[in-house]
Amino acid sequence: MQMQQLLEAMIAYMGGDARRIQHFIKVHALAQLLGRQEQLDDRTQFILETAALTHDIGIKNGEAKFGAGKCSGKTQEQEGPPVAAEMLVKLGFASDVRERVCYLIGHHHTYTNIDGLDYQILVEADFLVNFYEDGMSQAAIKTTCERIFKTEAGIRLCRQMFGI
Repeated sequence: MQMQQLLEAMIAYMGGDARRIQHFIKVHALAQLLGRQEQLDDRTQFILETAALTHDIGIKNGEAKFGAGKCSGKTQEQEGPPVAAEMLVKLGFASDVRERVCYLIGHHHTYTNIDGLDYQILVEADFLVNFYEDGMSQAAIKTTCERIFKTEAGIRLCRQMFGI
């Protein structure tokens, strides 16, 4: 029930921005799939899915501050956690879940020192969607998959989706 409420809240929050709404829905679907394939425990799966829905929540404030299309990954990492925390409190998410989700939002464009499968899978799911949405070249996809992807499920899905 909380995940549905969060999805509805995120759609309302990002209202009018269909591209970004579809982005976080796709990231969530792939994160959910990868988490299940990697056999995450229920708590970690819940945190992963929560983070997947909210990972780009900072874009709205970032663009309000810096202009449309001018919200870097680092700005998203800075702007996202406070907004996500407020939303998650309103929806009754437990404090330990909120804390980890905000950490993941605050690091989802940082690809070093990845600590935990929830973090790794969030990064992989976001890349899988961005590869397609950004029209990345096969060579760039292959290099990123080789350097960043660590889970068996993520590597397999990347190869299947993009024929690398």
